[in-house]
Amino acid sequence: MREGIKLQSILSEQGGESPDRLAVLALLTLGLIESLANGLLGATDAVRSFFHADNCLFVRRQLRHKLADEIMSRGSQLPDLFEALPIEEAQREFQHELAAMRTLCFQLLDQRRSVA
Repeated sequence: MREGIKLQSILSEQGGESPDRLAVLALLTLGLIESLANGLLGATDAVRSFFHADNCLFVRRQLRHKLADEIMSRGSQLPDLFEALPIEEAQREFQHELAAMRTLCFQLLDQRRSVA
């Protein structure tokens, strides 16, 4: 993926209530997590394509939701694991982070269901 996903474009066009925008973010992120978990996408590629600064800032400033911000923060730091830790430990932490991000996404979706 040469050009990154621009959440501002996707979520601004999607419009609507914040719970709907958060659900779209959660579903997109779950797809990326699945690609990361299966090795179809690397941590660095995930940052380039989705967890980059523009998207992180958009989520923080426009969506203003603690769980969404945490998901983006965790995603943006995934490549750091492989720079800071031995490979086996980095891989364990990587899987742990993906599980934590998955849980946060499900929490966002659950909140939307509670609101609806």
